[in-house]
Amino acid sequence: MSKIYASMLSIGAYSPEKRLTNADLEKMVDTTDEWIVKRTGIKERRVAADDQAASDLGAIAARQAIERANLAIGDIDLIIAATLSGDFLFMPSTAAVIAGKLGALNIPAFDALAACSGFIYALATAKAYVESGMASNALIVGAEASSRFMDYSDRSVCVLFGDGAGAAVIGATDDPSKAIADVKISSDGAQWDNLYIDGGSKNPIREGKPHKPFMRMKGNETFKLAVRALSNDVIEILARNNLNASQIAHFVPHQANLRIIKAVGEAIGLREDQVVLTIDRYGNTSAASIPMAINDLYEAKRLKTGDLMLLDAFGGGLTWGSALVRFGGETPR
Repeated sequence: MSKIYASMLSIGAYSPEKRLTNADLEKMVDTTDEWIVKRTGIKERRVAADDQAASDLGAIAARQAIERANLAIGDIDLIIAATLSGDFLFMPSTAAVIAGKLGALNIPAFDALAACSGFIYALATAKAYVESGMASNALIVGAEASSRFMDYSDRSVCVLFGDGAGAAVIGATDDPSKAIADVKISSDGAQWDNLYIDGGSKNPIREGKPHKPFMRMKGNETFKLAVRALSNDVIEILARNNLNASQIAHFVPHQANLRIIKAVGEAIGLREDQVVLTIDRYGNTSAASIPMAINDLYEAKRLKTGDLMLLDAFGGGLTWGSALVRFGGETPR
């Protein structure tokens, strides 16, 4: 009996129509286009419409991914959503809401709460489900409407984040040339206060208490931790799979900060043409950034069947992770 591997069968994405440019932010907070571009590489980001929640964005991306995998909704037997800006504060899960919108009933649906690392955490979970035989076709969705949690008077955070969604179908294959080779995920909860959204049981929202669940971040500390953790992580995952940078077709990092991306790329000796960048157009879309970037690569017809991608991400928790993924889907025409 041949071994069963998990494979990324397809990719899909959705970005809201509304653009929030650096020029727009100059009118809202004490900042400049020059400062934002120099410090982050971001020129604009997308903002969800007033009637769009994270599940709405995610459902659109999910439908595209399912269609590109040549599957029907009924073929999906697991949904995992990665988000830090779910439709509801605690319940129901955004995955369950997405499942309802898709009409995917009577299947497990749950959220991966790992902030910007959420898509890689979801990928690791889907891989385990498929390779154990517990699922045949898992849908993983990164969906963010993080603008709902932005304090637009806090220039250290509000210039960074944007809204969007990406999705992938993870299915079974017996062909290792189309397999998810490895996923590595980690955390350090002792440093949670570097990046968080307030408003949970630690500091609940109460009547009469002026409080909004805004995102808070210690920018300099988070930057340093991200560079160190991600550089070490990608070096380790390449080493344990006996790979080097020249064998990577596409490096698809979490699009958090251009300086972080460049530092990690330099740490493993990647060429510029190997690095996939979308941060200038979308900003930091948290758990959605990696699948959105893969989708851009796919739609540009640069992603071929069997291409080896190196993914990495860092987020609140603190969490981080990396993955080696051979694209198992059809090459776009």
